Amino acid sequence: MTAAPPGRSLSRKAAHALRHPAALVYLAVCALLLAWALVVTLADGSDESMAGVIPLLATAPVSLVLLALPDHGSMLVAAVVLGALVNALVIGACARALRGGDSARDQYT
Repeated sequence: MTAAPPGRSLSRKAAHALRHPAALVYLAVCALLLAWALVVTLADGSDESMAGVIPLLATAPVSLVLLALPDHGSMLVAAVVLGALVNALVIGACARALRGGDSARDQYT
């Protein structure tokens, strides 16, 4: 990956990576999977639903590391959200790098 111009901060590079269409599509898919898992689990009424595994696998490896957090439903959501954000950053940065994303045109968008 090429070095960013000296004036670009880390948060600006992260926002730039998250605006890539591939990263946005990935985030949308993860949000849909999480919503589906929550609806299926709540509609079932029992704790035996395995629907939460699908969003965890879609956001691996970060979400799997965060499974060490205390056992609570909100920790599943936190692990999936953080895993999706980290993976979207990587996807956006890689997509921009493969396309030659540090051109003069990309610096101001």
